[in-house]
Amino acid sequence: MTSTVFITGCSSGIGRATAQLFQARGWNVVATMRSPSQENGLAQLERVLVTRLDVQDEDSIQAAVGAALTRFGRIDVLVNNAGYGAYGPLEATPMRKVRRQFDVNVHGLIATTQAVLPHLRRQRSGVIVNISSIGGRLTFPLGTLYHGTKFAVEGLSEALHYELLPLGVQVKLIEPGMVKTDFAGRSFDFSNDPALAEYQPVVQALLGALGPMAAAASEPTTVAEVIFEAATDGRDRLRYEAGADAQHLLATRRAADDATFLGAIRSQFGIARAPAAASAG
Repeated sequence: MTSTVFITGCSSGIGRATAQLFQARGWNVVATMRSPSQENGLAQLERVLVTRLDVQDEDSIQAAVGAALTRFGRIDVLVNNAGYGAYGPLEATPMRKVRRQFDVNVHGLIATTQAVLPHLRRQRSGVIVNISSIGGRLTFPLGTLYHGTKFAVEGLSEALHYELLPLGVQVKLIEPGMVKTDFAGRSFDFSNDPALAEYQPVVQALLGALGPMAAAASEPTTVAEVIFEAATDGRDRLRYEAGADAQHLLATRRAADDATFLGAIRSQFGIARAPAAASAG
């Protein structure tokens, strides 16, 4: 029987590359996205179902899972890929953006997992692959929201693997570094208020660092290969690093204590402790 993978966020980047890779290797593919009517490539491939799924819309999640089961009869691998990055000074970020960041990156992942779990439980087999980030293991300035969501994905995935392992279901985490996608474009939601002058030096330092970081970015196909490995290797392994920069940064983080690593990041972005305020009187 041909295995089936169900992937969120397939309109571009990692999701699209992952759908193409699984299809090329003989799998049935359920490629979901918010606007499938704009898709003009994946739908032409054999064994591919392109269907709508918005992780903020639980009805669309249930409908997509139902369509997958109707078309292919089973789901063997769930890849929770949909997500984006919200950056900027927390003080300058409206609460609606705070809520959306967690709704997409965390609550949407949980809702999709819940929708697929009854099938995997009855099937007594399956793999759930959650796309995290190096940003779930270490942080950069102004990433309070994004890193908060990816740290959450790391924690919930690690805990979930305990409860699902006795059911025959594995949970895997993928930790990419910078990837050549639209993360710095439409998937990068940056909030700032220039009137908050105190934050502007670090704002400019971060924006200036994006170019060099992007130059060292991995191709989406590199991450897709790691996703395929995690989904099919059968190993009792939770975390998979994806990309040379991810491997280097995570190794550096593991080797350093907090003071050393955080001090290096502060130095890189020109962040220094403010002088002590003078006492009154």
